[in-house]
Amino acid sequence: MGSEKIETVELGNGGPRVGVQGLGCMGMSFAYGPTDTDEARATLERALELGVTLFDTADMYGMGENEKFIAPFIRAHRDEVVLATKFAISLDPDDPAKRIIRNDRAYIRQAVEGSLQRLGVDEIDLYYMHRREVNVPIEESVGAMAELVAEGKVKHLGLSEVTGSELRAAQAVHPITALQSEWSLFSRDIEEGVVQAAAELGVGLVPYSPLGRGFLTGAFVHADKELGADDFRRQQPRFTGDNAAANAVLLEPVRAVAEAHGATPGQIALAWVQQQATARGLAVVPIPGTRKRSRIEENTGATRIRLTEQDLAQLEPIAGQVAGARYADMSFTSAGRE
Repeated sequence: MGSEKIETVELGNGGPRVGVQGLGCMGMSFAYGPTDTDEARATLERALELGVTLFDTADMYGMGENEKFIAPFIRAHRDEVVLATKFAISLDPDDPAKRIIRNDRAYIRQAVEGSLQRLGVDEIDLYYMHRREVNVPIEESVGAMAELVAEGKVKHLGLSEVTGSELRAAQAVHPITALQSEWSLFSRDIEEGVVQAAAELGVGLVPYSPLGRGFLTGAFVHADKELGADDFRRQQPRFTGDNAAANAVLLEPVRAVAEAHGATPGQIALAWVQQQATARGLAVVPIPGTRKRSRIEENTGATRIRLTEQDLAQLEPIAGQVAGARYADMSFTSAGRE
């Protein structure tokens, strides 16, 4: 099965070498309803067999439970995988919908110790600031993160949902290996400045939700009616009411391109993101999330699809027609501050 393995790329200047597609692990134990844990664990193993080496989690996914979930897999393959986790979002146990963003030094040090303990490792390969608290200078936060590198608790630093100017300010304090932000055929706001800054600075881009949280797979006809009661997408504007119906119609060109390539709509959406690496001149390693082996095989297959100029022209108008914002509250995103 060696021929199935995906290619590798250096994630940012001086960053780790990883498969050109990673795996978002959040949904394996958080946010998307009930999980078949045995299948999810088998998916982790299958991903590694296919050359996926960047595995992404965060301390706020299930209030630490997601880190605990992937910990046995990470420890069993410690020398083969690149472990990424994040800090900054603190959840209220009594009200999980309430989120507090913290970027202060004391919290960062507390957070890293918690993640190291839950994951059962001595060092985190890539440590992200999950969201930006604008009242704390980013230089102070990155300075505190740099201390963790000096102490051997973290190898590389990452940021999530920061603006181009914030990325430049951070890079002046300590090298930033990767920037994680939402990027897909449905969400292209980071192209207004963030992508250019990353390319200029040699920072790798790690797009999350490259499948539009599942919308771009064509799985939904009436998303607001089809999602389970405990699925967090019910809170996302794009998945509700008239927005959901309008967005389902936008998949027609994706399906047309997929048919031409003998591929699935999801593979075309992923191929578009992967191809941005060449178009934009930087490393791009998307982290689609899944908990099924069949999906990881489908997703990694997308890395071998090459879209033509005609394909790209068909797909180009989609983002501009999407109904609804990425989040109900966009203030915690780069787009909310650009």
